[in-house]
Amino acid sequence: MASIILRWVINAVALVVIANVVPGFGVDGFYTALIAALVLGLVNALIRPILIVLTLPITILTLGLFALVINALMIWFVSTIVKGFTVEGFTPAFLAAVLLWLTSVATNWLVKKASES
Repeated sequence: MASIILRWVINAVALVVIANVVPGFGVDGFYTALIAALVLGLVNALIRPILIVLTLPITILTLGLFALVINALMIWFVSTIVKGFTVEGFTPAFLAAVLLWLTSVATNWLVKKASES
């Protein structure tokens, strides 16, 4: 349970940092980032698997790179749900998806390293 909360907070912090780095990507505050990270997690758990299966041929053809497009679309979709979380087009969503993916890789590595100790 603690690792889930840790990942949630790390993703919220990442959203705030991304909002300061990527033009066209905005988060009104940390509370909004927490809500956006929660909704993004739920959307990724419920809708993303369906899209991955439906777009499997394209994902295979692009050697998995189309998964980043799906992630960008999920971020863009969440911006329509969460007030105060704005994405002004596909390019900021794609850049945010790449940065969130890198954050996720680092978080997974850190949590795995901590659990091994």
